[in-house]
Amino acid sequence: MIDVNKIREDFPILSRTVYGKPLVYLDNGATTQKPRCVVDAITDEYYSVNANVHRGVHFLSQKATELHEAARETVRRFINAESSNEIIFTRGTTESINLMAFSFGEAFLKEGDEVIVSTMEHHSNIVPWQMLGIRKGVKLRVIPINDAGELDMEEFGRMFNEKTRLVSVAHVSNVLGTINPVKEIIRTAHSHDVSVMIDGAQSIPHMPVDVRELDADFYVFSGHKIYGPTGIGVFYGKEKWLDRMPPYQGGGEMIQNVSFEKTTYNELPYKFEAGTPDYIGSNALAVALNYVSAIGMKEIEAYEHELTRYAMEKMQQIEDMRIFGTARDKGSVISFLVGNIHHLDMGTLLDRLGIAVRTGHHCAEPLMHRFGIEGTVRASFGFYNTKEEIDILVKGIERVRQMF
Repeated sequence: MIDVNKIREDFPILSRTVYGKPLVYLDNGATTQKPRCVVDAITDEYYSVNANVHRGVHFLSQKATELHEAARETVRRFINAESSNEIIFTRGTTESINLMAFSFGEAFLKEGDEVIVSTMEHHSNIVPWQMLGIRKGVKLRVIPINDAGELDMEEFGRMFNEKTRLVSVAHVSNVLGTINPVKEIIRTAHSHDVSVMIDGAQSIPHMPVDVRELDADFYVFSGHKIYGPTGIGVFYGKEKWLDRMPPYQGGGEMIQNVSFEKTTYNELPYKFEAGTPDYIGSNALAVALNYVSAIGMKEIEAYEHELTRYAMEKMQQIEDMRIFGTARDKGSVISFLVGNIHHLDMGTLLDRLGIAVRTGHHCAEPLMHRFGIEGTVRASFGFYNTKEEIDILVKGIERVRQMF
């Protein structure tokens, strides 16, 4: 059982006030707050072990390298990858998907080939594939959704043909909260000899993830979504694919030998990590993963499920409330509109009450078009949020509604 009051003590920012009101932070889908141990890890490494990794023979470099590679092993264990060679550090989910689009695209896709995505994708899982389409003539196909925000799995099963090369979908929608049936998606794709990449940005903080149990070919996520620092992310890929994919960027670290005539590339995982890595961020990410592991991902999942159920129940009682995303399997995200109140107006006025929510299209404009709207207000929860904060949100929405 989660002791939320004890957990909140680890997050100093949660005790601050905004406009004279206690902060109610409900924008966890955009980024999570950081526990003291993560910030301390960043400070400690800069002050005691800071040195560039891998190539130094001196003490500090050796220690920094040990921390960086230990972090890679921590990530491997956290998602149950088979080898640390399959863990590539990037700047985040967006860079990981761009790496995938470039490297997998260069190795395995040609003109006329098809990549399947879904209607609910974040722009970062749409635009890189469109850019690949411009470069190589690859086509994008889109899985439709129903009004509840669930994928049309029957239609998905009919989308495969001899041109299909990849399925790239979100594990959890950042707008609807829909938890997609990724295991079924992967199984269906593999039955057609098609690889699958899963965008785990919105799932990794909220539920246990086992890439081997899923049988995902690729899985990507960001550190800042799971209580770690910004600017660090993970690209997981099965070694059999990574061995055959060309590097995404060139420079130091990713080479074995360089001459003006020819360059040979480094072994995995360094082939995909050009330049000085964010070794401070990787260690802090490992601290964050150990922090949530100590709480328990199953416990986090159960607590947030109850919090979301409570919020849905309370918010549905608000007059003129429209909630977008009512899937049977739903994560801790609620996107909504109230009557004709513009999402920006609602978000701005809630902010004056100390309530931090997200407004806009949430980098998912095609999804907004599907529902015929410009944007929504989004409340997204973490394990440090409380039912009392939900009550404050509901009262705030009611207050704004009455103003209009």
